[in-house]
Amino acid sequence: MPSLVLPPLYAILDPEQTKGRAPESVLRDLLDGGAAILQLRVKTMAPSDFFQLAQRARAETRARGCKLIVNDRVDIALACDADGVHLGQDDLPLAVGRQLMGTKIVGISTHDIEQAQEAELNGADYIGFGPMFGTTTKNTGYAARGIDMLRQIRAAVKLPIVAIGGINEQNVKQVWQAGADSAAIISDILGADDPAAKVRRIASLRNP
Repeated sequence: MPSLVLPPLYAILDPEQTKGRAPESVLRDLLDGGAAILQLRVKTMAPSDFFQLAQRARAETRARGCKLIVNDRVDIALACDADGVHLGQDDLPLAVGRQLMGTKIVGISTHDIEQAQEAELNGADYIGFGPMFGTTTKNTGYAARGIDMLRQIRAAVKLPIVAIGGINEQNVKQVWQAGADSAAIISDILGADDPAAKVRRIASLRNP
């Protein structure tokens, strides 16, 4: 399988972070801004509602040529024909997720070198690494990892790295420069008055 090439920005749509706006409306903003990969992250929605939202997200992302990743739920990722799934350390084991997803994308959250190396050995296509600077959108149970540890992770694995946690327009260049292939940004984008413009500005920082 060829190695995955990630865009500089890894967009995440979390309905709990959209400031009361309909998720579908924010999804269109992210796509209008040029998002090329998007994770649908749903924590509290009923599975039937999650699936319906995933179906709509699949239709919108497919029409725009954007990869869709479903967070946590292999069943919903497969049911809506998403491009992949992103697993946490407490979700299905990576090896099981890989078996179920076949050749689709499987990413996994990691928080230290041991987890990153294990992900590489067990067939992940990319790793999420963080929290970089701390985060208000998820209680990870981990202290901020920081730029130095990101550099250590980059030296330890060949997998593409998505840095996550407290990243925004002001500090995103630091994570790219430290070796992250992509930066996952939630609050700074979903909380913006114009998410599409925010996505475009962040992307322009990578290729000014």
